[in-house]
Amino acid sequence: MDFFYNILISISEKFLRLFGNFFGSKVRFFKAGQMHLFDRLNACLNKDKKTIWFHVSSLGEYEQALPLIEKLKQQYSDNQIVLTFFSPSGYEIKKDKTPADCVSYLPIDTRRNVQRFLDLVQPTMVFFVKYDLWPNFLHELKKRHIKTFLISAIFTDKHPFFKAYSPWLKTSLQAFHHFFVQDEATKTVLARQGFSNVSLTGDTRFDRVYQIAQTAHKYDFVKKFKQDKILLIAGSTWPKDEELLCRYINEQQQTFKSIIAPHEIDDKHVAEIEKKLQVKSIRYTAIEPDTDLAQYDVLILNTIGLLNKIYADADLAYIGNGFGKSIHNIQEPAVFGIPIVTGPHIHKFKEALDLKVLGGLVAIKNYQELKLALDRLIQQPDLRREKADITKKYVLQNIGATDIIMNYLKTEL
Repeated sequence: MDFFYNILISISEKFLRLFGNFFGSKVRFFKAGQMHLFDRLNACLNKDKKTIWFHVSSLGEYEQALPLIEKLKQQYSDNQIVLTFFSPSGYEIKKDKTPADCVSYLPIDTRRNVQRFLDLVQPTMVFFVKYDLWPNFLHELKKRHIKTFLISAIFTDKHPFFKAYSPWLKTSLQAFHHFFVQDEATKTVLARQGFSNVSLTGDTRFDRVYQIAQTAHKYDFVKKFKQDKILLIAGSTWPKDEELLCRYINEQQQTFKSIIAPHEIDDKHVAEIEKKLQVKSIRYTAIEPDTDLAQYDVLILNTIGLLNKIYADADLAYIGNGFGKSIHNIQEPAVFGIPIVTGPHIHKFKEALDLKVLGGLVAIKNYQELKLALDRLIQQPDLRREKADITKKYVLQNIGATDIIMNYLKTEL
């Protein structure tokens, strides 16, 4: 397994270098980010400071890491923070908007890159988030006796690291000095695999959304658009979501307003949404100072960075990609006390499953179920308030993971 993995990862690196420009924008961004990566890091690093390294996959994992990054920056200001991303969608958005001292793509996980990266960064402490784990990095961190932690971890018995054919992957998990896990099920899985260095902390993302809620303010454009009507915000929608939502919006008498925040915000995709709609819509980027937003029924949020804040004005939320593999963040609307509707594929997401059981979330399978759920929530204020209380209470009961981790780390720094 070790042999074949290293052949494959080396081939992938060469393929990216030779043919990366022939693929989509994300691959091109990733290729560009890998070029001169070490030179940029070398120019950024302060050789007189100790280094704490955080690695995240993309935006979601960054939001999980951020509360801990901020706490460490505050309490250990003599250390510098290096933050790496795997995904272009995370790096390109946050590279200039983070408290970290140096932000970079993660080098491709070849043995040569790993050794070069660790020789340059020389971290005294390392944090991986959730499950973006790279075997060569982990093996080398263990070899160098660098304290490495996994935060907001979640595992099942079906995880690739625990397959019978991949003992090399399981061995790489021995690099972790401690696991901070989201739930009891993960703690049990790790115990069965022989890992006892585990603490149940919950998900640090709850701390992040709670922090956002405390500093959120109302946006004038939302107020002018919403008026006195019920507001549905659909976050990170994909084509299947948009097909159902646009049909529902078209069939109603517009007793409510809708903000659609698509996952892809390029002009072509936004135009496809506009084509589906039979009511008046406007793009966020088309709003002018004299635009009368009250006359529009749908606002398409074709920009990044506002969604998690404008949930404060929502009355109900639809969370996208529930028909795909990875639903968007449901804690973001939940913290504001908002009933949530999403697609059927929620089995990988503890918070979605929890809220479904509690009654704060409805998972729909088709248009008929979507119509029933939204009709009830729009027409029944008492039901909306009941489900809103459930979602907000759930978030408040789950904050505090960051403080638990910080209390543990006091003995390590």
